Amino acid sequence: MSMSEYRGCELPEDLFYDLDYVWVRPEDDGTLTIGVTDPAQTMSGRLQKARIKKVGTHLDAGRHVGTLESGKWAGGVPVPFAGEVVARNDALLEDPHMINIDPYGDAWIARVKPDDPQHALDHVKTGLEAIEALQAWIKRYDVQCMRCSD
Repeated sequence: MSMSEYRGCELPEDLFYDLDYVWVRPEDDGTLTIGVTDPAQTMSGRLQKARIKKVGTHLDAGRHVGTLESGKWAGGVPVPFAGEVVARNDALLEDPHMINIDPYGDAWIARVKPDDPQHALDHVKTGLEAIEALQAWIKRYDVQCMRCSD
């Protein structure tokens, strides 16, 4: 996995991004894994609560697949395409702080089977275009990423 870094924030170049705070990774089985970016987890602070939609839930594009809360922030995690939740990361329900430690690895939020696989990634960006836009986001919000260790 090729990785860009900006102000300490890790930005994997092979992922797709909504250019706000969600990343999307296509899986071999046609599902799409969703999580939150490193700069987003940094801005939110230590996450204390996670709610994730149940497997079998159908979501329209823009609906929240999950909700995250820290001491200073609460927000939903939108899906950039319509689809059905086929897996959720139950470990996050017990320990949402994992997102602060490994946002692109063990702390994925859900896997969604898109209704329209051919167009599921139409509203997300990848590669240089995404990295440049994310760097602008980091700069705009003056984020300096740090990894929580515990």
